[in-house]
Amino acid sequence: MIDPADLDHCREAIREGSYSFHAASKLLPASVRDPALALYAFCRLADDEVDFGEHKPAAVLDLRDRLDLAYAGTPRNAPADRAFAAIIEEFDMPRALPEALLEGLAWDGIERRYATLSEVRSYSARVAAAVGAMMCVLMRVRDEHALSRACDLGVAMQLTNIARDVGEDARAGRLYLPTEWLDEIGLDEDAFFADPQPTPQIRSMVKRLLAEANRLYHRSEPGIGRLPLAARPGIFAARHCYDAIGRKLARRGYDSISQRVCTTGRHKMSLLGLSVMRAAWVSVMPESAVVYARPLPEVAFLVEAAAHPDPRPVVRGEGILSVFRQLEARDRAEQEAERLTRATA
Repeated sequence: MIDPADLDHCREAIREGSYSFHAASKLLPASVRDPALALYAFCRLADDEVDFGEHKPAAVLDLRDRLDLAYAGTPRNAPADRAFAAIIEEFDMPRALPEALLEGLAWDGIERRYATLSEVRSYSARVAAAVGAMMCVLMRVRDEHALSRACDLGVAMQLTNIARDVGEDARAGRLYLPTEWLDEIGLDEDAFFADPQPTPQIRSMVKRLLAEANRLYHRSEPGIGRLPLAARPGIFAARHCYDAIGRKLARRGYDSISQRVCTTGRHKMSLLGLSVMRAAWVSVMPESAVVYARPLPEVAFLVEAAAHPDPRPVVRGEGILSVFRQLEARDRAEQEAERLTRATA
């Protein structure tokens, strides 16, 4: 069970760091909301350290160590870590799910680029769909079809985030648009970083991302009907709060470079009301056959891990181990550069 003081800390971290999730969580029953807040706090704090911290490689390696300690039953003495360890024990959280998140953040740490939309979905599977699968575990849902639709929702949300943050990411030297899309218009990545502009071609890419997100939002909805009745309004709220960002982007001509789109508190409140009505509707309507759609190839490993937990210890593959070696090399280089700077100051 999560310590109440640790939970209060996690709740405050989410209130400050993720307005959309904090709003949506108000509609979740306490039995789901409390562990979900702890889960999001652990994941969000790790994500922020990688995105905005000065030492990305060190942040990812630190998360690796924190996961190892949490699954060993000896979490670091910090509220989010203790709460996450309590979740692991209470819900039998398959380690493959947070390991997928770790891999996605490791890709961020080495500033990996993605050539195709499928590769962007693979990244989104790790940093967002994995969290959706973990949310299902917190609801004690292990149904493969519900998990597949939850992963659709996670990927859709991440694609919306990517579409919203094109300009912000470019100014920080990050790129999540498929590089083959830039190649199609003859735009060099470094040139885009040097002077990101909302050209018609870039706006078209944002539109393409949002079209894929919209497809997945609609695919996700039948799965909400397989979740516990009391949890359905909260998940619809998460779906609508993120989708609203994409809709606002569309109204602004898909320009996510000139300014960052966000939704107001009043708009979020109206979406909460809509979500309650949608949850009631899906609860009485016949189940759509879309619920049986095969999972995206990029998320199939998450569905399998959550639906059929493997009791054997997770063995990290050569791919992620190679990324860790790259991160360790970068971390050593950064530390050496700092040492030399201090020595010559």
